[in-house]
Amino acid sequence: MTPCVADPVYFNGQFLPLTEAKISPLDRGFLYGDGVYEMIPVYSRRAFRLDEHLKRLEATLAGIKLGNPLDLAGWKAVVEKLIAAAPWEDQSIYLQVTRGADNKRDHAFPPATVAPTTFAFSSPMQAPSAELLAQGVAAITVPDQRWARCDLKVTSLLANILARQQAVDAGCAEALLIRDDYLKEGAASNIFVVKNGVLLAPPKTHLMLPGITYDVVLELAECHGQPLEIREINEIELRDADEVWMTSSTKEILAITTLDGQPVANGKPGPVGEKMWQWYQDFKNTVMRKD
Repeated sequence: MTPCVADPVYFNGQFLPLTEAKISPLDRGFLYGDGVYEMIPVYSRRAFRLDEHLKRLEATLAGIKLGNPLDLAGWKAVVEKLIAAAPWEDQSIYLQVTRGADNKRDHAFPPATVAPTTFAFSSPMQAPSAELLAQGVAAITVPDQRWARCDLKVTSLLANILARQQAVDAGCAEALLIRDDYLKEGAASNIFVVKNGVLLAPPKTHLMLPGITYDVVLELAECHGQPLEIREINEIELRDADEVWMTSSTKEILAITTLDGQPVANGKPGPVGEKMWQWYQDFKNTVMRKD
């Protein structure tokens, strides 16, 4: 066990220490990033929206023409055992499936006899600090240079990595991806904008990963009567926004208060975001942590 990964991990049908989980150098996940992954938040040892996460995993596997190595019950059993064995009440479960290891390096798919490589583990999950919530974070905008199937949660994330590193090098928390003058998402998050009290959300397309937290935000907005528009957001609207947020399973609802070195509105978290954060906490405490 490390401070960030609990023992045991799940590897190709077995639960074993992380140090004993080993892959072939010819594994296509290692050679090509030919695989898929999923991240599942766990609150009070309860996996949040597990069915939705596993459906997204199935959709991504189908999207890259890779068979699912486990059925729904099998995945749930793996997740439940990892949660039970880990020392943390709040966790993040990582699932990964690659196309396995052939006896050679070849772009074409290996024979059907080559089994996929399946890996899963638990890590601790920590929400943003009170200080970070109070001041918000800085972000930059970068051109979206990813491929055209951003709706698939694949492990080949080099374009996201380069964008996120560009943000880190600039002392920022996130990079917002702009394609053809329109906001798509963050390098590792979904992005929301507020203007004149109206919450704006980019639509789900093949150019955006459909986030589970994104869905929760839309549900909470509808439940609480928050004005909402799901539509394309151009770069001019983004820069003229009253509020900008990033959302993800780990960041929850986090205000972006500086964009490309300029303050977003008054440079402080806004009232709509603060309300949404509280609605999310209430939802987490009344739904995510209970049956």
